[in-house]
Amino acid sequence: MSQPHRTATPGHHAGHDHHQARGHPLGHPDDHASHQHGVHDKHAGHDPEVFRRKFWLSLALTVPVVATSHMVMDWLGYQLDFPGMSLVGPVLGTVVFLYGGRPFLAGAVTEVRDRAPGMMLLISMAITVAYTASLATSLGWFDLEFWWELAALVTIMLLGHWQEMKAIGQASGALAALAALLPDDAERLDADGRPQPVPVGELRVGDTVLVRSGGRVPADGRIVDGRAELDESMVTGESRPVPRTVGDRVVAGTVATDSALRVQVDAVGDDTALAGIQRLVGQAQQSRGRAQVLADRFAAWLFFIAAGAGLVTFAAWWALGDLTGSVVRTVTVLVIACPHALGLAIPLVISLSTAVAARAGILVKDRLALERMRTVDAVLFDKTGTLTKGAHTVTGVAAAAGLTEQQVLHTTAAVEADSEHPLARAIVAAARRDGATHLRAEQFQSLTGRGVQATVGGIRYAVGGPALLRELHVGLPDEIAAAASAWAGRGAAVLHLVRLDGDAAQAVGALALEDEVRPEAKEAIAQLRQLGVGKIVMITGDARQVADAVAADLGLRSGVDEVFAEVLPADKDRTVAELQQRGLRVAMVGDGVNDAPALARADVGIAIGAGTDVAIESAGVVLASSDPRAVTGVIRLSRASYRKMIQNLAWAAGYNIVAIPLAAGVLAWAGITLSPAVGAVLMSASTIVVALNAQLLRRVRLIPGG
Repeated sequence: MSQPHRTATPGHHAGHDHHQARGHPLGHPDDHASHQHGVHDKHAGHDPEVFRRKFWLSLALTVPVVATSHMVMDWLGYQLDFPGMSLVGPVLGTVVFLYGGRPFLAGAVTEVRDRAPGMMLLISMAITVAYTASLATSLGWFDLEFWWELAALVTIMLLGHWQEMKAIGQASGALAALAALLPDDAERLDADGRPQPVPVGELRVGDTVLVRSGGRVPADGRIVDGRAELDESMVTGESRPVPRTVGDRVVAGTVATDSALRVQVDAVGDDTALAGIQRLVGQAQQSRGRAQVLADRFAAWLFFIAAGAGLVTFAAWWALGDLTGSVVRTVTVLVIACPHALGLAIPLVISLSTAVAARAGILVKDRLALERMRTVDAVLFDKTGTLTKGAHTVTGVAAAAGLTEQQVLHTTAAVEADSEHPLARAIVAAARRDGATHLRAEQFQSLTGRGVQATVGGIRYAVGGPALLRELHVGLPDEIAAAASAWAGRGAAVLHLVRLDGDAAQAVGALALEDEVRPEAKEAIAQLRQLGVGKIVMITGDARQVADAVAADLGLRSGVDEVFAEVLPADKDRTVAELQQRGLRVAMVGDGVNDAPALARADVGIAIGAGTDVAIESAGVVLASSDPRAVTGVIRLSRASYRKMIQNLAWAAGYNIVAIPLAAGVLAWAGITLSPAVGAVLMSASTIVVALNAQLLRRVRLIPGG
């Protein structure tokens, strides 16, 4: 099937921008982007490049601050002394605070305004207290310097947020990919019936357009002239090209595979089916859960604990008559409470998880997808292109009139050799696999909507479906009829080989073509059951008999698993919502445009990487291969990464549970106190433990035996 030529250059994308300006039916790709991101995104933008630049510059400034710290020099046993060294900490520390710390300070303002304290407010409180105390010490007003701790804290937090932003999925990509399905231009017929190229955005209801063979339909409408088979799989999920003729409705984005059509436009802009799919994608992405990551929930509690502990510490030591000690211990409490380890606990695990997944061919695009995947109890597979290969293959051959099955296959392939029809290519490929080398025919002729004719070895043959038999008034011999009936009962496409002899015609063979089930699909379903997934659901736009046949091949359990057939795009999205209303946590696996809304609506959307850009952009997880067994790898990674998150959070929270009371001086009566220097060491140790624990994710095997 030929495709309309589209040049992959920046100008092509600019063309879509022009569509927007002219009223192109698909909205701007950024319209829904803001709905896809978590709390950190709203604080400081969601561009990881911002945090990357800030991290590297802050790191460069932090190194000299740490190196010139007297505390660090005492620890490591070296000495530095040069003119102006005392200014390194205050000057560079101030730059790091104002430049590197700005996203956190801005985020704190937002959290205060929203009355939702979290990580940003906690970090901002710590770095502000550390900066104020250090600046006061540098001016001689105080004696508690935290310049190196301040710089290191900001730098580590920038690293954590940079890694977090890298794991965020971008919602705008799905909407841009939908826009790319439409051709840039259409051929509108003028009053004399001559085609004139016009931008798609200029089409109006009532216009008539020419759709050439291999071209995409530019707008919804009805066929007014011509007959062709349309590839609607990208929109409806139907795996076979569908015959369309005068009076039939066609949808923008579908492809005429074998003949030209004239289509009268009856819907443009927001009224088109493709625009409707776009709206479903946008709505589903907006309705996605906006829960904060676990670290933010911990940070909210830690903020109240730290603030409360600071106030109690100050009041208690002041009441004991030690005002200086109360200030020192309060500052120490607030600085120590800052979540070095907590800030890295989640982002570092997510970053490593995505790296581990990428090596296994799994791209994690949504930072919350892994967290949700561990709780999934229903996996919804789109059939075409996911559980099946999305391309037809010859699954049966029947012969009559003294021919062998091989002769029927090779002769049919010779007749179809010059055809561009997908079924014809499948027959030719099967014959070549069977050893056919010279597939030659003469006087090839296409019979639109019925089949093809050609002369092979001096004999005239026709190949086609039931419509061809009806036109030629040909009956089927018993040996072919029984096989054809069985194949049709499975939903297979059945083509007949007819020998033409003057006015006489005789059916001499038949072939069954079906969308081939992936050999690894059955194993994938078995593995999902081993992992405790309670329900496997298959959904397809194909006919019921096709769906039931595939379900039987896959071993889906009656009464436990479910099969939805003849499902329209909007129904797929609705099916996901209905499953969720039953209390099921749903992972959707698909590869087509028609899957995009359902992928976005599902708790976890998983796109097969061989699928369309729209499906890939709508999903939270993308499988680079078309092997459905990788879905089990996503579950394994989800569970492993969640364990690491919990372990890291437990360690980070445990550190604070111990360190904050000691910093507050609750054991000062026993001579046990925690100085700022020791607190800084514990803070660093906690961060190292979290980082090393996260590294253990590299040992996880996502696919058994992999």
